[in-house]
Amino acid sequence: MKKESHWLTESVRGGLIGGGVIILLALIGMIGRFAERPVIDGVLVLGRLLMIAVFFAVGYGAARNELLPVTRLLTGILAGAVAGILVDLFVLFGEGVNIRPMFINASPELYEFLAFGNLAMAVVAGAITGLVAAAFRFLPARLRSALLTGLAIMVVIGMLSDQLLLILNNNGLARYVQGWLLAPRGVSVSGAVIASVVIAAISYVQSVRRAGQADQPIAARRPNRLVTATLWVIAVAVLLFLPQVLGPYHSEVLNQVGLFVLMGLGLNIVVGFAGMLDVGYVAFFALGAYVMGMLTSPEGFIAQATGAWNFWEALPVAFVVAVIAGILLGIPVLKIRGDYLTIVTLGFGEIIRLLALSDWLRPYTGGAQGIAAIPPIEIPGLFSISGPDKPQRLFYLVLIACLVAIFVATRLKHSRIGRAWMAVREDEDVAEAMGINLVQTKLLAFAAGAAFSGISGTIFAAKLSTIYPHSFGLLISINILALIIVGGMGNIPGVILGALVLVGLPELLREFSEFRLLVYGAVLIFMMLQRPEGLVPDKPQQLVEEGA
Repeated sequence: MKKESHWLTESVRGGLIGGGVIILLALIGMIGRFAERPVIDGVLVLGRLLMIAVFFAVGYGAARNELLPVTRLLTGILAGAVAGILVDLFVLFGEGVNIRPMFINASPELYEFLAFGNLAMAVVAGAITGLVAAAFRFLPARLRSALLTGLAIMVVIGMLSDQLLLILNNNGLARYVQGWLLAPRGVSVSGAVIASVVIAAISYVQSVRRAGQADQPIAARRPNRLVTATLWVIAVAVLLFLPQVLGPYHSEVLNQVGLFVLMGLGLNIVVGFAGMLDVGYVAFFALGAYVMGMLTSPEGFIAQATGAWNFWEALPVAFVVAVIAGILLGIPVLKIRGDYLTIVTLGFGEIIRLLALSDWLRPYTGGAQGIAAIPPIEIPGLFSISGPDKPQRLFYLVLIACLVAIFVATRLKHSRIGRAWMAVREDEDVAEAMGINLVQTKLLAFAAGAAFSGISGTIFAAKLSTIYPHSFGLLISINILALIIVGGMGNIPGVILGALVLVGLPELLREFSEFRLLVYGAVLIFMMLQRPEGLVPDKPQQLVEEGA
């Protein structure tokens, strides 16, 4: 009887939470807005998928502690049904009481959508989805992960189908995939099945392969050099032709991702390698941009005194200024740890922004009006990154900067200073007892991280030709920190993946920009609870190399 009471309690609690989540998402307008975006053409819209995902989550979570198959299935069914009942009660309440003056999104159309057109259908849909979620737990963990990966990527493809068709149409390839794979809005039914199955199969094979490699000797795990070289050649060829294939808009999105990759690689040194939480990292990004503006723009006070510099002359100066700023920030915080370090770095970032905005420095920074007329990047007589194809030309500069930063960050990670950073991250007292110079190690981390951010700021200034203090708010630092956490803290490929997910996708899905921060928060909560190591966890490469 005690066990029965337990699963009943879990089911009801999970169902109530799930129903509350759906109601909250409906009242803030998320479900109604997402109902306008098809995922599977003529079958499923994103708003409906969001409700089903909540039903699935509560059924899957409620059945986690049940060992008996029948009890597990009943738990999932009841949790989903309770969520559906709560949604129905909200619909009945909303139809009887006018709550629209308080919640503008509470419309008759929303009520009909939440009830699946019929109040009984919401309960049935919740119960069936909860049953499927509970049955899903009977599958092996590796297969579950592969299926979820396939479904998640299929949903992303459906959301980006119009973007994909635009790219394919520009290259004369749209007719080969339209209809059976992609629709103008969403994927076709056959495309949804094909994409889910193929991606799930690839994910499963890779998982089996990784598990098999774990049982092999370390020397046998090293990839074949010929295969590695071939993959590198293919990757270089793809990157060289990518801007021409994508076009100006999508190249601009990749440029934005690249700038965040640069900053993420720098913050990854400070936070991921050395374990010092810095939320004022945008300050170095701003310094790089402002130094570039002051030196190259006719409005910049240095350019007015000495003549306008070009981008390549100003780049080393901005680099040095960012490094010095990183050291100056590091000196007063050497003895500070944990939350206090976070507060100090937050203050540093705000100080830089407010100084740029102040009337006191207005003759130098332009104040609220910023600095305009920053010239494009060019080598006289050879090329200029300007004109209608500016994003495509700029892509190569951003790519080179990212490749250099990846190379430097990788070499630093596997060097003596990299091992010192990681020792400090694990335990400062033990690291100091082992002979590591904490002052030097921390200052080097701040300086290296600031350098990457400063370079990103210089490219940002030249890309926009105008900079304003409002472009360097706290949210930039939060975004960089978020992409490191989601991608995998301390892992360089994780930074790239995090930038694509948290910067690239929102840029392509601008119609949902009002919910961007809400999605950020939900993703971070999920990552902290379910996958705190990130999407691409960092591996102890030093131990592997030493064992080899």
